[in-house]
Amino acid sequence: MTSIVLVRGDITQQHVDALVNAANSSLLGGGGVDGAIHRAGGPEILEACRALRASHYGKGLRTGQAVATTAGRLPARWVIHTVGPRFTHEEDRSELLASCYRESLRVADELGARTVAFPAISTGIYGWPIDDGARIAVETVRATPTAVEEVRFVLFDERAYEAFAAQVR
Repeated sequence: MTSIVLVRGDITQQHVDALVNAANSSLLGGGGVDGAIHRAGGPEILEACRALRASHYGKGLRTGQAVATTAGRLPARWVIHTVGPRFTHEEDRSELLASCYRESLRVADELGARTVAFPAISTGIYGWPIDDGARIAVETVRATPTAVEEVRFVLFDERAYEAFAAQVR
């Protein structure tokens, strides 16, 4: 059974097998978690992402998918990049958000990762309400068969931490 751990802090400082990056579809870096991971991991991550774009992901990574690269200088072995959906009141994109967590765990299993750190995908600039994002994240991780032993949700602020804590209880 996968244990769920909550941490308030910086995902780039987590000593885990794999860090999940809330990437944009270009895979070439951006703001928020994506920018922080690229900055802390160094040019090796960007080089690996460029190689992905030159091969299987010429048009970028689709929302809800996940793919792994080196972690560069981060204290992890791999970065699993996933593209979360933008929140909108006009369309229910919950399944795409759940897919980010499921696909990241699938990739982690393929890599042999036993510890995985996730951010609160889509709850920043993509506007997903934190309470709903936490619900989808925790429910999906609990429902997804995986060999990952520990899922660590690394939450940037107290509000996000409390939203996830309410779901883990």
